[in-house]
Amino acid sequence: MACSELSAQMRGYGLTTAEILYHMPDHPGLLQTFLWQTWDLAPQFPELKRFLRFWTNELDGTLHSVRFAHKGVIGPARWRNVDVSMLLN
Repeated sequence: MACSELSAQMRGYGLTTAEILYHMPDHPGLLQTFLWQTWDLAPQFPELKRFLRFWTNELDGTLHSVRFAHKGVIGPARWRNVDVSMLLN
């Protein structure tokens, strides 16, 4: 599994976390929270969209709101040139 996660990161995927608020099916006046996390590709977010489509079509709890954050874990190396002269005795 770790190999596939690394492969996804090398293709530009990052970690996406979604906080989903939904109306409880038996008590629509009450909101419940659900946290969901997966590797996804910004800015299209195909996995998040697929999951929300599944939720809307298959689950009873009506969505209230979705907040999400995305972080690319692997990125280009940061390199900085430092010009230093040192005198050693």
